Amino acid sequence: MFFAQERLIPVFSKILVANRGEIAIRAFRAAVELGMRTVAVFPYEDRFSLHRMKADEAYQIGERGHPLRAYLTIGEILRVAKESGADAVYPGYGFLSENPDLARACEEAGIVFIGPPASVLDMAGNKVTAKDYARSAGVPVLASTEATTNLDELVAQATEIGFPVFAKAVAGGGGRGMRRVEKPEDLREALESAMREAESAFGDGRMFLEQAVVRPRHIEVQIIADAGGNTLHLFERDCSVQRRHQKVIEIAPAPNLDEGVREAILKDAVAFAQSIGYQNAGTVEFLVDTAGERAGKHVFIEMNPRIQVEHTVTEEITDVDLVHTQFRIAAGETLKDMGLVQDNLVPRGFALQCRITTEDPAADFRPDTGKITTYRSPGGAGIRLDGGTVSQGAQISPYFDSMLAKMTTRGRDFPAAVARARRGLAEFRIRGVSTNIPFLQAVVEDPSFLAGDLSTSFIEERPHLLTSKPSKDRGTKLITWLSDVTVNQPHGSGHGVIDPRVKLPEVPDTPAQEGSKQLLDRVGPAAFAAALRAQKPLAVTDTTFRDAHQSLLATRVRTKDLVDVLPAVSHLTPQLLSLEAWGGATYDVALRFLGEDPWERLAALRAGVPNITLQMLLRGRNTVGYTPYPTQVTDAFVQEASDTGVDIFRIFDALNDVSNMRPAIDAVLGTGSSLAEVGLCYSGNLLDPAEDLYTLDYYLTLAEKIVEAGAHILAIKDMAGLLRSEAAFSLVTALRERFEVPIHLHTHDTAGGQLATLMAASRAGVDAVDAASAPMAGTTSQPPLSALVAALAHTERDTGLDLQAVSALEPYWEAVRKVYAPFESGLPGPTGRVYHHEIPGGQLSNLRQQAIALGLADRFEEIEDWYARASTMLGRPTKVTPSSKVVGDLALHLVAMDVDPDEFEANPGAFDVPDSVVGFMAGELGDLPGGWPEPFRTKILAGKKYAITEEALSRDHLDRLALPGPDRQALLNELLFPGPTRDFLDVRENFGDVSVISTKDYLYGLRLGEETVIEVEPGVSLYVSLDTISEPDDHGIRTVMVALNGQVRPVSIKDESITVTVATAEKADPGNPQHVAAPFSGIVTLAAKEGDTVSEGDIVATIEAMKMEAGISAAASGTIVRVAIPVTQQVEAGDLLVVIA
Repeated sequence: MFFAQERLIPVFSKILVANRGEIAIRAFRAAVELGMRTVAVFPYEDRFSLHRMKADEAYQIGERGHPLRAYLTIGEILRVAKESGADAVYPGYGFLSENPDLARACEEAGIVFIGPPASVLDMAGNKVTAKDYARSAGVPVLASTEATTNLDELVAQATEIGFPVFAKAVAGGGGRGMRRVEKPEDLREALESAMREAESAFGDGRMFLEQAVVRPRHIEVQIIADAGGNTLHLFERDCSVQRRHQKVIEIAPAPNLDEGVREAILKDAVAFAQSIGYQNAGTVEFLVDTAGERAGKHVFIEMNPRIQVEHTVTEEITDVDLVHTQFRIAAGETLKDMGLVQDNLVPRGFALQCRITTEDPAADFRPDTGKITTYRSPGGAGIRLDGGTVSQGAQISPYFDSMLAKMTTRGRDFPAAVARARRGLAEFRIRGVSTNIPFLQAVVEDPSFLAGDLSTSFIEERPHLLTSKPSKDRGTKLITWLSDVTVNQPHGSGHGVIDPRVKLPEVPDTPAQEGSKQLLDRVGPAAFAAALRAQKPLAVTDTTFRDAHQSLLATRVRTKDLVDVLPAVSHLTPQLLSLEAWGGATYDVALRFLGEDPWERLAALRAGVPNITLQMLLRGRNTVGYTPYPTQVTDAFVQEASDTGVDIFRIFDALNDVSNMRPAIDAVLGTGSSLAEVGLCYSGNLLDPAEDLYTLDYYLTLAEKIVEAGAHILAIKDMAGLLRSEAAFSLVTALRERFEVPIHLHTHDTAGGQLATLMAASRAGVDAVDAASAPMAGTTSQPPLSALVAALAHTERDTGLDLQAVSALEPYWEAVRKVYAPFESGLPGPTGRVYHHEIPGGQLSNLRQQAIALGLADRFEEIEDWYARASTMLGRPTKVTPSSKVVGDLALHLVAMDVDPDEFEANPGAFDVPDSVVGFMAGELGDLPGGWPEPFRTKILAGKKYAITEEALSRDHLDRLALPGPDRQALLNELLFPGPTRDFLDVRENFGDVSVISTKDYLYGLRLGEETVIEVEPGVSLYVSLDTISEPDDHGIRTVMVALNGQVRPVSIKDESITVTVATAEKADPGNPQHVAAPFSGIVTLAAKEGDTVSEGDIVATIEAMKMEAGISAAASGTIVRVAIPVTQQVEAGDLLVVIA
């Protein structure tokens, strides 16, 4: 021993801490401040723990494979204490801290045990004895009766205790034989029931009554006492916020505690400690009723003869270092020596402690394990951190307590301490493992918590706390996506691709001039349509934002690339009639492939171009889906789309059935603000004398029905580009002669001649046409906008668009198209084959992608030929989604099967066909314009099971569809595309909102030496760069080192190009009682071997994990016929251990 300079009081020369992690480090810090050397102990599995490196000396204990047992082995602790020359052992809390055998072993070895004597530990560990001491000291305890089977005696004694009470069986367990009784009149029946249950389950029907505390607060008092019998308190702590009896947040002093109650509790705590001759630091614990007839009454429950996890809050309000105090008392100092006098101690302010753990609230608080990839801790005024297991790169094992750190915050008053706790929790950044931080944030933000309205049922009463604040973790999720793409390069390297934004023309940072949107808002739909019909200039819709990229790039263009150009479009082309920017295939492709919410896209488009109307493609009753939906879905979809930003709804039906379009038309008319543009789908060649179905009369009759249905605008929807120029002139002329509504022409330039069609339609008086920016035009897209503008310039039908302004946007779209090169349709130029196969432009590009995926890319001409034959066999439907999909499905399927067309047509029932074809022929999409092809239809349906059903909506669905907003949008996604919506939600869950990533990085990943900036929200940016990519490990995993905001994070990515064969642990069948499984992750040691006979309930193995060693019992009797693991092995939850037969 030597003497501390200030007091000349002997302290220890060397102290061994029989603990680990945070409390060990806390003890080492106190020891260093008092001039002592420190000794750590650790098992092999804990060799990287920070506490080992914090000590002056560290010694390995225990045997490999049993890390928990090592800290519980008294012989090992004493061995190291003797070998190292330690003259004192400090147990901390947990492990051996309350074990009287350790105290006795230290005493016998002449080593000081820093804690109460063994006799006190013996007494404190016995709750019955402790309760007797409390009674003797005049401390109130839970009232109870003697055990008996005499119901009359129990009923009579109940009045002495008061209600509510617990009726408990002496031999009860697991909740059996126990009843909580609120009222006297219910007691006898409850006793009878519990007694029968106890007799049946345990063979012992004796019962006793015990006082039930109503909505209790858990209050504990910090006690310190020296060897001379001097005892004082350091005030109380409120530990009421608990989950499953585990403390979550502790507060000192207890907020909103009645002063009379407080004084009584403090007095009783000191009295109890003195009655048992307590020494050193300890905690006396009480429950306080907060409701019922005993509200405000407290009862003793137990004493913890050690320091507590939450001792830090007491230190913060008293300035008494409790660990110093423990050391000095054990060294013989008195309270007076340390200047500790009860009357001089005054609490200052408030402090609260939050335990940061790896427990995942979303997984029922199951402790997580893994490597901490990022660690950023809070700091500043009023925040204290105590930790010992957490740092960037630290590996969190399953063996010990899940706590990472303790955060203690203080303030002049309780609200100030809470405010600092909120700030501190928000400043934490822990990545790589799950934590309970979101849960803690929800607790400290609860109004009742701030008000101090606390009880042990606080969390139970508020289940929303478990899910109310999920961690965004946006940075980790986004760099995981980028790392995956970087390693696996699903779309190639992207070499030579540039950021399209560098090609954007400069526009002023002022509002654009008013356009069609302002006119529509001012005059309404009917007057807007009338004005369109009356104007001489040709109105133009720009389809670059939807149909153009759907036709050329498999609909893969992302929201970011559409929104980035909108300010330029708004300023340079305000004369446009509309932007066709939403609906059709863009809806489900956004969900299915892009990880984007189509509703978020629509809102962003609306915000980006406030002066031009937005137009969408609506598939009649199908909305944007492929099958009909209840009218409530149509109504809700249209209203939501109108509210979010759609001004013009182009409505069509794949088979030109007006009855299928009528619900959508009515829904649009019902908005009162949006236009119903209704399309007639064009097919065939009306100039051909041999055409006997799609004739001019057919279209005029169809148009009449459309106009009668209430259409504001009549659209000609030429999906395949089959409308020749003279046919266009004839059709437009006839439609304008018969109807007063404006005519809007949409076509595809697959054959290369559709600019002539637009010009002919213009001469015939068409009111509006569709075109696309030149780099996104031609072939399966629309004719080029700049060519149209130039062709009509300085004529009576001049579009009013500025050719130079239109052309200024073309470099941007050219750069965009190069970014999406992997999704090109593969059509190098125009093709006249479209007049043969009649494949719609949008489908032609997607069909090529499907052919590539099926390995049929080199047989595409056969697919085209088969498509033409399939169309004829199926009755020559107008081919547009979803009817075109049916024809395409059949063509792909039969080419893949190498079927002869003639043979198939003669005997279709002999072949398997896609479900979509069966449904189509059964009438799922409606009736064909030319009637059903017989006997083909009968043959193909023979023996097939099909049912045309419309899924009914639940009451909940109907209620949610009636309320506009994000929830209705989410429900519409789910109803229309359940599978793609799940895909979208999976992307959001695993990778976050990937729409904020630039497309160059999204498709091709990160590049060495380049830094990318991701703006996750206005004013919040992530700076990301690639450092290194490791070689693959044995599992094919590469470690990608990514710098995120200057901090390097490791991301583990499976290299999909590497085939790996890995032995995986066998899982037990949870439904088979003969399979014994690991209950959770940890180290299992088998206690039985193959051939042993076991009975149900016998221990066959032990498991060590999270500061706990537990037995694993057999769920069935029999003989162990197979052992699935070695004697000792690390396992995961559910791993098979042994099989019993």
